[in-house]
Amino acid sequence: MSARTAAVDRSGAGFPHRTRAAVLREVGTPMAVETIRLRAVGSTDVRVRIDRTGVCHSDLSLADGTLGQPLPAVLGHEACGTVVETGSAVADLAQGQRVILLWITPCRECFACTHGQPHLCESGSSRAGEPYALTEDDLPVHPGLTVGSFAEQTVLPRAAVVPVPDDIDTVDAALLGCAVTTGVGAVTHTARVEQGASVLVVGLGGVGLSVLQGARLAGAGTVIAVDRNPDKAELASAAGATHFVPADEGTRKAVRSLTGGRGADHAFDCVGSSRTIRDMWSLTRRGGTATVVGIGAKDDLVSFSALELFHFARTLRGCVAGSVDAATQMPTFFEWVRTGQLDLRDLVTGHGPLESVGDALAELEAGRGVRTLLAPGGDGT
Repeated sequence: MSARTAAVDRSGAGFPHRTRAAVLREVGTPMAVETIRLRAVGSTDVRVRIDRTGVCHSDLSLADGTLGQPLPAVLGHEACGTVVETGSAVADLAQGQRVILLWITPCRECFACTHGQPHLCESGSSRAGEPYALTEDDLPVHPGLTVGSFAEQTVLPRAAVVPVPDDIDTVDAALLGCAVTTGVGAVTHTARVEQGASVLVVGLGGVGLSVLQGARLAGAGTVIAVDRNPDKAELASAAGATHFVPADEGTRKAVRSLTGGRGADHAFDCVGSSRTIRDMWSLTRRGGTATVVGIGAKDDLVSFSALELFHFARTLRGCVAGSVDAATQMPTFFEWVRTGQLDLRDLVTGHGPLESVGDALAELEAGRGVRTLLAPGGDGT
């Protein structure tokens, strides 16, 4: 046990707020809904009721141990909620205000923040390692990806929430918490896709379908969607794909045929495995750009020969949270939703109560559906 964990104040005064949450106690075991006690709201904090929260592939990666997370933990990070309490120093939010919860909170002071990369803030995700609640048997609980939205309520800093305008629906706002800003931002902020460019998207979960919408926003020309599930072809078309190609032994030939034999100008891997990254790289044209959006395992190594790196002159880049500073750039996404340039409803393929989180993760693992939205506070229909 770390010194930080050992020093947690377990007094009732320090953790006064009881709430129901889906708690992951051990990797690979089902999450059980139980009562936890949230820490007291500090002067610069807010306590938020979770109205809708999406079940993201990153949550699956945390649950199965692909990504590391101190345990016990409450996962969930893509959410919209309603403020129920504010700290004494929070003057710009009030009880009843809807907010989007952010899993990266820039400090605005570190090297990355002061050099135009707040999405890479050196401390932006540190809260994931800091206990924010206790179980009923007094074990410290950590917020998965800093948020902990698989719960009726959570507590986090004021800087980790963005107010939602009255004309933006709660469902749309929840999706803006991760999938949409990540996927669209990968196109508009990370890769900066040019008008008329050819785009390849591998993996059509919530992020992949959002990349397709980003390609449409950017005015891309040929937009090719690849997924192992042929049932996603219609969703891909609605999101902006001009072509759907099944992920099988014929994928490479089909993609090259659609791109004049060269490969795509821009390719995006939204899966995060070494196999799909290599496939995406190989289907990027000489001099093109390959962007890795999906989050993979630290021991899943990708290999490139020295000669191919020289010969193909491709750019390979990573993408964290779409390179978007959500705290300041969310108004642009709100406007895209208002004008219909972003249509988020097709991303939601299921709804349920908090207790259905295990089923939603199983759907993701099987490659079915896109986003299940949970309603921890009720009305999960």
